[in-house]
Amino acid sequence: MAGPPVSATDHGTGPGPIPARAGIGLRHPHVRQFLDAPPAIGWVEVHSENYLAAGGLRLSALERIRRDLPVSCHGVGLSLGSAEGLDDAHLAALARLFERIEPGLVSEHVSWSVSGGVYYNDLLPLPLTEEALGVFCRNVDRAQEAFGRRILVENPSTYLDFAASRIPEPEFIAEIARRTGCGLLLDANNIHVSAHNRGFDAGAYLAALPLAAVGEIHIAGHARRSIGGETVLI
Repeated sequence: MAGPPVSATDHGTGPGPIPARAGIGLRHPHVRQFLDAPPAIGWVEVHSENYLAAGGLRLSALERIRRDLPVSCHGVGLSLGSAEGLDDAHLAALARLFERIEPGLVSEHVSWSVSGGVYYNDLLPLPLTEEALGVFCRNVDRAQEAFGRRILVENPSTYLDFAASRIPEPEFIAEIARRTGCGLLLDANNIHVSAHNRGFDAGAYLAALPLAAVGEIHIAGHARRSIGGETVLI
């Protein structure tokens, strides 16, 4: 679901704006249906990393769908929280994709997945410290400069708190938006999951975020798992 229009910054949101209507995540099993008879929805979201090849059937299909529907590109591998900075090749590949597809929105996660040159196939949480905040903001600045546009960052789903954390998570995210001018992708399920697992008030968390910066909303589900006699949401 797209949120209200994101306020203007130095980075535009790009052509093909996302309407304030419900969209859907485009997955491979549904591509043929979208090509043959596009459903009556407002837009589609795709995982950016699924389309980084320079050509091929998958990218060609997305280009055809893009003629009928606005596209939001949601990344899972840029690792904005990595202290070693962003991978040049990955950044360049994303920039080429965005230039070709012209998505209405581009988003990433408040997380990290690369350390010491090793990629971990997960969205790992950050310690909420001033040092981590500085690293994340520098990487957002670099990404926005490389893409020539504003990006959105998504609040994480988490299971525990770091002992080293000093900044409440919504304040951490709000400060990212303030320092970099980026927008927010608000994931409602992630707030619910984290509130349950970590024992905070979801309403207070939401109230502490700069909601005027929200450009997209995710609504999804979760699973329940019993660990050590307690129910954890995943």
